[in-house]
Amino acid sequence: MIIDDDAALRSILMSARTIAVVGASQKTWRDSYSVLQFLQRVGYKLYPVNPAYRQIDSKKCYASLLELPEPIDIVDVFRNPNYVLQVAKDAVAIQAKTIWFQSGIVNYDAARVAEKAGLHVVMDRCIRLMYRFLVEQ
Repeated sequence: MIIDDDAALRSILMSARTIAVVGASQKTWRDSYSVLQFLQRVGYKLYPVNPAYRQIDSKKCYASLLELPEPIDIVDVFRNPNYVLQVAKDAVAIQAKTIWFQSGIVNYDAARVAEKAGLHVVMDRCIRLMYRFLVEQ
């Protein structure tokens, strides 16, 4: 089941400590960059994931979720919907708790893979906007 209930979303955001941002970018005009910065400012431990970069703002960037050094609470996805099935499989492999597909990212096959493995699934929602609306109130 895809989570869109405010109370459940708030619970996910408030209980999470570590977030991997898949599709993170060094390009400051991209949403993935500004969301990563925002999430770090509000206290989450962030892991950028993008094979195109070694670092983003002096933070080590990982080529895949499978390389991360610690358990992840939320896998926040900024990728074309056509490429997120593998991200969902990797999120399952690392035993993430939640996979969060950003605004505009909808892939029901990927959602089913994650759900079947017991992950919470959030789809087509901006994590920054949800944080501001549900947590910063």
